Amino acid sequence: MPVGDIVTSPEELTRGLAAEGYLADEGLATALFCAIRLPQPLLLEGEAGVGKTQAAKTLASMLDTPLIRLQCFEGIDASEALYEWNYPRQLLSIRNAEAQGTGMDEASLFGRDYLIERPLLQAIEHPGPRPAVLLIDEVDRADEEFEAFLFEMLAENTVTVPEIGTIEAKLAPIVVLTSNRTRDLHDALKRRCLYHWIDYPDLDQATAIVRARVPMASADLATGVAEAVQRLRGLDVQKPPGIAEAIDWVQAAALLGLVSLDESGVERTLSSVLKYREDQELARAEGLAWVAGQ
Repeated sequence: MPVGDIVTSPEELTRGLAAEGYLADEGLATALFCAIRLPQPLLLEGEAGVGKTQAAKTLASMLDTPLIRLQCFEGIDASEALYEWNYPRQLLSIRNAEAQGTGMDEASLFGRDYLIERPLLQAIEHPGPRPAVLLIDEVDRADEEFEAFLFEMLAENTVTVPEIGTIEAKLAPIVVLTSNRTRDLHDALKRRCLYHWIDYPDLDQATAIVRARVPMASADLATGVAEAVQRLRGLDVQKPPGIAEAIDWVQAAALLGLVSLDESGVERTLSSVLKYREDQELARAEGLAWVAGQ
């Protein structure tokens, strides 16, 4: 079934994501719908842990299509994102040819058999039947040169391998870029993309998300953790907890058999939500009973 028949409206997309355990608000569902149907890359920004990466993962699962993820980092270059040559295999082929008394020309060494596809080329060459979801994660960690390279590729949906030629996507991928805003992205890239900011969910939505992701947890535990996470975000912590940390917290608490959050439970599970010693000390200074809402 083509993607257009699966995703006919933002409302249907919301229901499909919910069936996979991801609760998207109207704004995010509309942004994803436009990214799929236009099609156009979508830039998702927001604090760490609010569900940007999970949105792309869940979309791929809902569409029953591969998720191809490119994790960006400082210093990433085209060879790590696009393709590189399998030099050990090329060297082995040269040695085998020499051992047999035959030669190898350069064209033979730089053919498809020796090409290692990285995420961008994998997404361009995905044969279908549905487009792959290409997740370019934490693009703000890459440098501006790589950002410019991405812009060119996203604009044309083509890749040029000098030794082989230009490879054009037969089925353009659904592209989702995420950013934690560690630096501002270039205006040219933003102009190429649709945009949506994912904020921290309100208490009701956070509780619903946690219950959907950790169905074995009690309603009291899910609500208690969602409330506690909101309180912790009010402290001057280095890493304010997001919905991802709330899910981790509930999973740990449920694993220990907790059905509600109390002072003792916070003591046993605080490291599931606060990952810096200084942040834990701030929470303890306020009091574990305060964290638990008692």
